[in-house]
Amino acid sequence: MFLGEHQHTLDAKGRVILPARFRERLSGGLVFAPSQDRCIDVYPATAFERRVEELRAVPREDQRARAYLRVFLAGAHQETPDAQGRVTIPPRLRAYAGLDKDLTVNGADEKVEIWDRSTWEQYRDAAEEAFANLDAPFTV
Repeated sequence: MFLGEHQHTLDAKGRVILPARFRERLSGGLVFAPSQDRCIDVYPATAFERRVEELRAVPREDQRARAYLRVFLAGAHQETPDAQGRVTIPPRLRAYAGLDKDLTVNGADEKVEIWDRSTWEQYRDAAEEAFANLDAPFTV
């Protein structure tokens, strides 16, 4: 499980150093994918394969499912971290997530999220307010 919020920066070549505590699980390869929240999801290769299997289970006759799968897979990019734990985020995904320099890298269960720092702070502030005002945990 990936946990925690980490502040990082994007270098001039579009690279970010992964948090040390995430590197071992991502060292064998990872997949970047667009998130619906305008951040980048980073999956270990095996977790990405599980996610794709889940999406394959949705009937192809469902137009929304086809569109989701197309955007998700077309935006996906495989990467292997270098010896320093750096990964290069493709320009298309950097533009999609509005990544410039200051980033927040979050653990999000079986994946990692990469956010523009100010976008994350706005999202987090609103989500924390909603979280604090829940009457009871939601049910799944």
